[in-house]
Amino acid sequence: MVWWGVRARVLSVLLAASSLAALGGLAAVGFQRGWYRLNHPDQARYPVWGIDVSRHQGRIDWAAVVAAEPRLRFAYIKATEGGDWKDPRFDENWRAARAAGLRVGPYHFFTFCRSGDDQARHFLSVLPRDADTLPPAVDLEFGGNCRQPPDREVVQRELASWLQEVERAVGRRPVVYVTEDAYRTFLEGSAHPPLWVRNVVTEPGLPPGEGWLFWQFHHRGRVAGIPAFVDLDVFHADREALDRL
Repeated sequence: MVWWGVRARVLSVLLAASSLAALGGLAAVGFQRGWYRLNHPDQARYPVWGIDVSRHQGRIDWAAVVAAEPRLRFAYIKATEGGDWKDPRFDENWRAARAAGLRVGPYHFFTFCRSGDDQARHFLSVLPRDADTLPPAVDLEFGGNCRQPPDREVVQRELASWLQEVERAVGRRPVVYVTEDAYRTFLEGSAHPPLWVRNVVTEPGLPPGEGWLFWQFHHRGRVAGIPAFVDLDVFHADREALDRL
């Protein structure tokens, strides 16, 4: 009887482990396919939503996007990368998103392989000078970047060159999009512009006094009118504050 009792307990443990593994597998699949997200920003605290897009989203029906998701008020649109690459859908997305009634802002992917001055000049060469746009943004992250990033001081110097040249040209202080690992590596403990933080698991956990303007809370969102996954963002305040920005 003892032997059978032990066997029964072992079997129950194995079945429980198998069930957990199966649930974990389903959860992973669901997350990868965009069926659900880990973050659910409080609508009362963050009533203003947005998206950020590039050529990877394909051809976007911006009118359908706005009709499907009334919380969306802004869109950051990829303009350039490095010192010589322009997103092939930038002009199309820029015009159509504005026509659909969204506030738009341009962003540049910052590469560690080119100087900040080169990248700023390239970004400015394709930047529309519409007066009612959101501040320009620069994307600082490891993913898709050079394999061997320079030292912290070098990145800070080149990024500062980009920020200064762009701010001088457009008269507005840019925003820095940053993953939390890039923030810790390059920006933590130093003076920096307003942040647009990526965290798809929890609300950004930055130290006091180093807050954020935008939070990218999901990277596999589904929105009608967009044929691929899309990044979802929130603004830190209300619509009136966004309009002032």
